Amino acid sequence: MYLYNSLTRRKEKFEPLYSGSVGMYVCGPTVYGDPHLGHARPAVVFDVLYRYLTHVGYRVRYVRNITDVGHLEGDGDEGEDKIQKKARLEQLEPMEVAQYYTRRYHHFLEKLNVLPPSIEPYATGHIPEQIEMIEKILESGFAYESNGSIYFDVRKFAQSYPYGQLSGRDVDELMAQTRELEGTHEKKDPLDFALWKKAPANHLMKWRSPWSVGFPGWHLECSVMSTKYLGETFDIHGGGMDLMFPHHECEIAQSLAASGKNPVRYWIHNNLITIDGQKMSKSLNNFITLEEIFEGKHPKLSQPYDPMVIRFFILQAHYRSTLDFSDEALQAADKAFYRFSKAFNSIDQLIIGEPYSDLNLNDLVEKCEEALSDDLNTPVVISYLFEIVHFINHALHNHLPISESQKIHLQNIKATYVEKILGLKLPQISSQTIDIDKLMSILIETRKKLRLAKHFELADYIRDQLQQNGIMLKDFKDQTTWEKL
Repeated sequence: MYLYNSLTRRKEKFEPLYSGSVGMYVCGPTVYGDPHLGHARPAVVFDVLYRYLTHVGYRVRYVRNITDVGHLEGDGDEGEDKIQKKARLEQLEPMEVAQYYTRRYHHFLEKLNVLPPSIEPYATGHIPEQIEMIEKILESGFAYESNGSIYFDVRKFAQSYPYGQLSGRDVDELMAQTRELEGTHEKKDPLDFALWKKAPANHLMKWRSPWSVGFPGWHLECSVMSTKYLGETFDIHGGGMDLMFPHHECEIAQSLAASGKNPVRYWIHNNLITIDGQKMSKSLNNFITLEEIFEGKHPKLSQPYDPMVIRFFILQAHYRSTLDFSDEALQAADKAFYRFSKAFNSIDQLIIGEPYSDLNLNDLVEKCEEALSDDLNTPVVISYLFEIVHFINHALHNHLPISESQKIHLQNIKATYVEKILGLKLPQISSQTIDIDKLMSILIETRKKLRLAKHFELADYIRDQLQQNGIMLKDFKDQTTWEKL
């Protein structure tokens, strides 16, 4: 298996630290608002990686954190804690906010059929361990105290270790691009970041430490919790590309300063989601929550979309490519997933006999394995699965037989690649759905007879009513076809 390592910027053969087992850590959400598309993509991507590693025989300890403290506005070292701000605006306790949105996050990930991680630690549950790591970093000489706050000394660290190795940034270039911000006078250098912040009097989320009553910096929690549950060095660390700098860069620095060891062997980053070609942003009114997508309650959406359509849509693009989200793209994914589901749910209806085709399903299985082993290439897997869709549909619509072994292969492919690895729950096809082909044939034939009899108004009425109910008729010279809108 090969994975693209963001640290080395190349595909590398995956060789875990310990034979037969994998330690994987993925950055979870800051729980101060409803989960949105930006949460959905990494959740689905790393869920498939988790599923595939398990499929090929690894025992995986998958850790995904919950950030419920320390994430300040602007992702810097100043401003109000995002959860506390939400609590103040809604007149709630901060932990009420965190608990509410954590439940919401779990609820929507369950709809997307994302498996729960092995361990889901909370930042607030690991304050003693965070204080302990700060003490180690202070002892190593890579941090300093200033007015009750503790800051990481980036320049001093860069003299001993390659700070910026993950994001490819140079300390001197960063310094040239950094301006002095209000409130950063406590730092020796604007590049330094907080490990512990002394809390102002009105700050609600605070704990006692050797330096002050305060709270930990945002970057610290991941270094602490990954180390606690996976060790000082582990196999895979994942997250969105937007976290590469400064968050993941700071994680590397903290862990190296505390233990002298590189914490992660393979850094895996999914690319971002754009909406109609633009970065997702509340100010552009293109910030869409999962609830809005599932219920169709957003001005950019023409209809609600099933969670499995969203999962299918995400997996149609490679995780390292930008994914552009639009209503048109979702409509196309909806139609494709309908055809995909209908075909795989029709396997039991296929006739057994002398096979009409010598399609080598073993060969397609091998190709699916090769694609998944090649940096989790899910769009290529889906393209191979659509070859199987074509095979099933051709046999079904033309009443052609397949062999018993072909049928068993199809059932295994559905169970293994569609359901187990890609995690797609296919909707059950009801008898009403199965009969729609016959119903449409009757309506098309009736309309044809009306047109021959020059009852054009009634024929057009049938066409218009079908279109209003999501079915488009297409008239050609020799036939009329239909498709679901």
